[in-house]
Amino acid sequence: MIVRLVKLRFRESEIPAFLSNFEKVKEKIRASNGCLYLELLRGEDDPCIFFTHSHWISDEALQNYRNSELFKGIWAETKTKFSAKPEAWTTSSLEKLS
Repeated sequence: MIVRLVKLRFRESEIPAFLSNFEKVKEKIRASNGCLYLELLRGEDDPCIFFTHSHWISDEALQNYRNSELFKGIWAETKTKFSAKPEAWTTSSLEKLS
């Protein structure tokens, strides 16, 4: 399983538009082939920072999503709202406790 973390910093004035768009696309992202989990997190210390946290069955599934028309449309809309370059990490889950 692949765990993808993406840090996004938005201009404060763009946050409502980002959240509105995320609300529209979150189910489509989650329904993408190979997506097992999707979560949106917001910084406690800096409310302009968000993270997407997603689980994918494989790196191939993640790459297929990243190359999809869905992702391209979402990214085109989202990247205009950033106040800093996004950061992303693709990781493998080693241990998980519940």
